Amino acid sequence: MDYNDFENRVNEQESSTRTFEVSQAFPALMRKVYTWMVFALAISGIVGYGVATSENLLNLIFSSRITFYGIIIAELVLVWKISKSVDKENRSLAVTTLMFALFSVLNGAVLSAIFVVFDSIAIIKTFFITAGTFGVTAAFGYFTKRDLSTIGSMCYMALFGLIIASLANIFFKSAMFDYVVSYIGVAVFIGITAWDSQKIKHQLAAAPDLSENSQKLALVGALDLYLDFVNLFLYLLRI
Repeated sequence: MDYNDFENRVNEQESSTRTFEVSQAFPALMRKVYTWMVFALAISGIVGYGVATSENLLNLIFSSRITFYGIIIAELVLVWKISKSVDKENRSLAVTTLMFALFSVLNGAVLSAIFVVFDSIAIIKTFFITAGTFGVTAAFGYFTKRDLSTIGSMCYMALFGLIIASLANIFFKSAMFDYVVSYIGVAVFIGITAWDSQKIKHQLAAAPDLSENSQKLALVGALDLYLDFVNLFLYLLRI
């Protein structure tokens, strides 16, 4: 055997070893994505219901603009910090997980309003409809061979338009316009969910192991899917 043959065999062995590492890490990382997502949804639901049943907490959050907008700003900061955690080697997985849990608590406090505005039966029905829609859409994004990058980009562009339209309707106060925006919102977040599912799959498939950095990447994916689920739920609830 000459040197070139030996080098080729070594390269093949290294390649097969890396494939084995990826195939072993990938399922575990995907499980973490959905475990963290469900964990965050559970926290938000419990906190939201708890706040809704407390008149003092409702008054504290929604009667004071300083408190309400302070929570919103804190949520935005936490989302930004969690999203950047993969690039911060000095930020541990434990700290990132704690930030995600804190964000879930704060978002649950804000979402407590739906328990006051909507009937509990409507909330439960919409939750199951959302879960079914989300599950089918996420599965499509995961299993499809089609590149959804273009669809994802279009949906994110549409999302900015959706935000502007929603803000404009605060002044117009048109029920029909709000109805149309809600349907568009559902379509947009169905597309974003499919794209995020595919994106997370591709990112985690390239993760070589279960290192903290890989797990932080999975946590960021869980945050993305959490936000997709919550927004899809809110638009369906408005309909």
